[in-house]
Amino acid sequence: MNPKPSPDSRLQQQLLRFAPGLFFVGLIVLWEAVCRLAQLPTFVLPAPSAIFHAFLNVAFSRWMEHLWATLSVALMGFAISIAISIPLAIAMMRSELLSRTLYPLLVVIQSTPVVAVAPLIIVLMGSDDPSRVLITCLLTFFPLVVSTATGINETPAELIELSRSLDAPIRRETWQIRIPYAIPHIFSGLKVAITLAIIGAVVAEFVAAEEGLGYFIQFSTSFFKIPQAFAGLFFLAFISLILFKSVQWVQQIFFGWSLPKKK
Repeated sequence: MNPKPSPDSRLQQQLLRFAPGLFFVGLIVLWEAVCRLAQLPTFVLPAPSAIFHAFLNVAFSRWMEHLWATLSVALMGFAISIAISIPLAIAMMRSELLSRTLYPLLVVIQSTPVVAVAPLIIVLMGSDDPSRVLITCLLTFFPLVVSTATGINETPAELIELSRSLDAPIRRETWQIRIPYAIPHIFSGLKVAITLAIIGAVVAEFVAAEEGLGYFIQFSTSFFKIPQAFAGLFFLAFISLILFKSVQWVQQIFFGWSLPKKK
């Protein structure tokens, strides 16, 4: 029979549950108070109330247009990265020659700042969606390759030996033994990649775009509409948080067995 939790432990659990929200609200209140007491001009640091009013002053349809422009590029680049990186990681783990050949190249690509490469991609491919999707892919595919390869490598050696002793085909060994053990690592990479996809789309919009949240922030800043720029920034952060949580929800719904057990 499990002992009932004490009132102190229940209170502590409730505090832990609401702590992030309380911290965020306290931070907003402190920000508002500092801006009002110090009488900071909006072009230096706008108060949260000014940012909220700037958000409401922009038409809802305009927000949706910019959101769709950013989200379509980010999700397309994210999907292409998944389609390329996971099979590539599996192929690299099955072939030492391929791993030794491609892994240094992937590290070099990831180490090159995308901000420096983006203008070259725009010049070579134009300023349409394909170039922005490519910039997004350059940011997102590397975490997926590394996380998938790490998960595949951590498959227990005794299970691999058992499958080979039973003459199981390589395809069955990969999909029924290695991939299930790699699922937690794959979702860790997906959570990182989905936020990087938004960053990649915004970087591409900074370089060349006529719509999107990144373009909206850059346009607002160039005309010193700082509250409006902050509104776009917070909206962008909110969308990134929703996408991150969406990946968590997919894991909980379809791969709940891969989550760590709660104590």
